[in-house]
Amino acid sequence: MAEVGEALRDSAVFNLSDAVTMVVDDSEFALELTTQALMGFGIRPRHVCRSAIDAMEKLSVHDIDLLIVDAEMPGMDGYELVRWLRRSGRDGNAFVPVVMTAAHVRRSKVNAARDCGINFLVTKPFSASALLERLIWVARDTRPFLQVGDYFGPDRRFHDIPPPEGIERRADRLRDASAAANEAETES
Repeated sequence: MAEVGEALRDSAVFNLSDAVTMVVDDSEFALELTTQALMGFGIRPRHVCRSAIDAMEKLSVHDIDLLIVDAEMPGMDGYELVRWLRRSGRDGNAFVPVVMTAAHVRRSKVNAARDCGINFLVTKPFSASALLERLIWVARDTRPFLQVGDYFGPDRRFHDIPPPEGIERRADRLRDASAAANEAETES
C-alpha cells in the first residue's frame, strides 16, 4: 500500500490531464480496464482503438502524447505498430512515449518489444498503481532516441537508469542471498 501512496505523491508533479493519449487493444475487457485506470489518474484517453490498423489511421492524422498498446493482436500486432510509428516520419508521433502491455512475456517477446522501440513493457494483469508507476517512469525517462541500422527509438541500454522505485532486481536478490550464505558459512 505504501507504494501506491508513493506513486500518487510522485504523480502530483505530473499533470497528465491534457495529454493526448491513445490506447490500442483488441480485448474489450483489457481496453476498458486500461482506460478506467487512466481516467482514475486524470488522463482521459482521446483515442481508443481496437486494432493496430485503426490506430495507424488515427496516428496518420492526429498527434498524440502517449501510446499504450497491447503486444498481441490479430492482423497487425503491437510490435509492428510501434515499428511503423517510429519510422512514420511524423515527427511528433515518432518520438511519443510508448508503453506496451503483454499477457505472455517470454524472453523473446521482451527482446522483440525492446527492439521495436517501446519505452516500457508492462505485464498483464497489472494493477492501477503499477501502471501509474510506469507512466511516471516514462515521463521521467531522458534516454535519447537513436537510429542504428533499422532501429529507431529510445536508447535500449538501461545501465545508468535505475528501475522504478519498489521494483526488486533479481541481481540484487542473488547478491543478497550469496552474501547471507557466505556469512552463515563463516559463522559455522
